[in-house]
Amino acid sequence: MMANRNPFDQLPALAMNPENFEVLYSAQDFRTRIISAIREASKRIYLVALYLEDDEAGREILTELYEAKQRNPGLDINICVDWHRAQRGLIGAESSEGNAAMYKRFCEKYEHKVPVYGVPVRGKEVFGVLHLKGFIVDDQVIYSGASLNNIYLSYHERYRFDRYHVLNHTTLANSMVDFVRQEMIAHPAVNELACSSKPTTKAIKADIRQLRASLAQSSYQFAPEEATPEQIAVTPIVGIGKRRNKLNQGINQLIAQAKDEIFICTPYFNFPKSVAKEVKKALKRGVKVTIVVGDKTANDFYISPEEEFKTIGGLPYLYELNLRRFAKANEANIASRQLSINLWKHDDNSFHLKGIWVDKRYMLITGNNLNPRAWKLDLENAILIQDHYHHLTEQFDKEVENILQHTQLICTYRQLEKVEDYPDSVQKLIRKITRVKADRVLKQIL
Repeated sequence: MMANRNPFDQLPALAMNPENFEVLYSAQDFRTRIISAIREASKRIYLVALYLEDDEAGREILTELYEAKQRNPGLDINICVDWHRAQRGLIGAESSEGNAAMYKRFCEKYEHKVPVYGVPVRGKEVFGVLHLKGFIVDDQVIYSGASLNNIYLSYHERYRFDRYHVLNHTTLANSMVDFVRQEMIAHPAVNELACSSKPTTKAIKADIRQLRASLAQSSYQFAPEEATPEQIAVTPIVGIGKRRNKLNQGINQLIAQAKDEIFICTPYFNFPKSVAKEVKKALKRGVKVTIVVGDKTANDFYISPEEEFKTIGGLPYLYELNLRRFAKANEANIASRQLSINLWKHDDNSFHLKGIWVDKRYMLITGNNLNPRAWKLDLENAILIQDHYHHLTEQFDKEVENILQHTQLICTYRQLEKVEDYPDSVQKLIRKITRVKADRVLKQIL
């Protein structure tokens, strides 16, 4: 495959009319669109997310789904969330039954049930979660890295910024639904979370191993179509684990074949080695590279200094130190403006964007954080868009503008704080993990 000058020429794709592709620009629009799609659904609703939270936004979504099911009992509704994440409280909160308790309450309250399936990608959450994305309603795919809770859906005046796209394409929607049904729901490791007789994780240990092995062999199935010059080509891709991961390979190839420009969004600056290598090679080739990353205070793990510090609050600082090292090593590229690092910060909101644009011809929309965890542990997917005739340039330019409006350009690595500038509790933690070399291990699982 690599012998071919352009590996994407050989990639099976679906042909899509550009007017069937739409970018949404805010968490508010995303919430409105999901709710209206659920209300208008006539045949099916498949929601896949890391979690559907027991809070106002989560309950609103679940209520809309249950009401739709009562109005039309024949409506095929299925929800998939991560098995482990659904059965615990928030990090740092007291232990609880987690979101599964809410699914049970809803199940008992309504006549026609909406199954919520827990997908265990690994025996323990720390070693891999369901990070696959995509909400399929009838023939439209609403794709975002967002999960379903208050902050992702912009409740209480706060939001977690993500990317949001709507693709209207029957074959794409069918292919994604078939994958969820056949590769996930049908597997014995996957169980309904509202069911009182659901097994323990220990009891399905062997099934979980088998599920992971079968997911590693899986891919989206569809009959390839030839895109005309009036169309764009769209390919859904799935990947899990280190070996033969088609999504990881695709991301590396995407960066490797860039000629003019690469625009990358990641919420946690911690590139896998192969991505860091390809970015370095692209800079050497003279490609202009723009990286947009959240300021440490816009990280979803950030704890403000006046609040009680917990170990998890050290993460945003570790990511910033990574970024500082990268910026220092690339000071010359930053000075020549060949490399632009943009830090996103907007009031009290947080940043969760992922994705890659290459040469205004290739766009990857994905939930993949472009970090070692996504590379090795989690089940990930993406949709690659090939737009050789620039039908979507205007929409993507507008999306980029929307992303950059709350960013600050880093002109030198010195703009980023160093360990000595951090609160004492953070300094102590960083010294401790560096002393025992735990930072290397942490970088692989975070």
